[in-house]
Amino acid sequence: MDYAISAEGLVKRFGETTAIDGVDLAVRTGTVFGLLGPNGAGKTTAVRILATLLQPDEGHATVGGYDVVRDAHQVRQLIGLTGQYAAVDETLTGAENLLLIGRLLNVSKREARQRAKELLTSFQLEEAADRPAKTYSGGMRRRLDLAASLVGRPRLLYLDEPTTGLDPRSRLELWELVRGLVADGVTVLLTTQYLEEADSLANEIAVVDHGKVIASGTPADLKARTGAQSLVVKPLIDTDLNRVLSVVSAITGSSPSVEGQVITAAVTDPAVLPNVVRRLDQEDIAISELSLRGSSLDEVFLSLTGRTADEKTSSPGTGTAADTETETTEEVAV
Repeated sequence: MDYAISAEGLVKRFGETTAIDGVDLAVRTGTVFGLLGPNGAGKTTAVRILATLLQPDEGHATVGGYDVVRDAHQVRQLIGLTGQYAAVDETLTGAENLLLIGRLLNVSKREARQRAKELLTSFQLEEAADRPAKTYSGGMRRRLDLAASLVGRPRLLYLDEPTTGLDPRSRLELWELVRGLVADGVTVLLTTQYLEEADSLANEIAVVDHGKVIASGTPADLKARTGAQSLVVKPLIDTDLNRVLSVVSAITGSSPSVEGQVITAAVTDPAVLPNVVRRLDQEDIAISELSLRGSSLDEVFLSLTGRTADEKTSSPGTGTAADTETETTEEVAV
């Protein structure tokens, strides 16, 4: 099998804090690989090692067949990196930002202008090409930032929290751009705390916690691994909510969650559904919604790590691993 990225036993320490502790990764060429974990779990540290911005203390990794330490220059020729926050020059226009990067990559002025024009069109920024980036909306800046990482036509693209701070529409637009890049043969390594983002985009996922990979596989594999499902019940009459809650609690033996008029309970036995139906019928309670669905990626994540994606990972060393997850805006677009 052809792997664009391969890592074995990556370890990185910052003083007494171990940011990543024996991380193994295998990213197939032409796919989206999602790297998930709570804040400070080591995701950004792993990306920075694969981008040659940090050297591992132990282990090794190759990108496009090149060692990230020994062959750092060759690796940089293959990759583009978009950090957690847009890193464009706000005083320059969109076109000038892309032209500048092209010239820094030793591309001729004519070719750099042509490449900038192509990218501005592809990212629906042509009408704003001659406006300073400081006049762009958040979504437009993010698209320009992503375009900047593609000036050098990278074979691999690292997206570290690419939709942070974007509104839902801008996030969906960015997802479509990522799908288009993969269709063109680009391999994408994605870190994100939006689990529906990984569910929608990633072919495979690795969950990182306390610097270690604790689970990996396709989104469907990870969902199936928990073996859990969710029972969803909504009474037809609002005043029956407490009665329904009592029925669901008694049959599932759990403490269901309630949001508005919707009751949700985690279950592992599919026989729960007909049992609930019979009991509700006996109690003469009318229901407007009743379903049994598979686990969401959010529920899988909570099951694996014991917390949500936006909670910080405490490190056994001094401070937290989050303290070492530097939120730089460096671009590797070579």
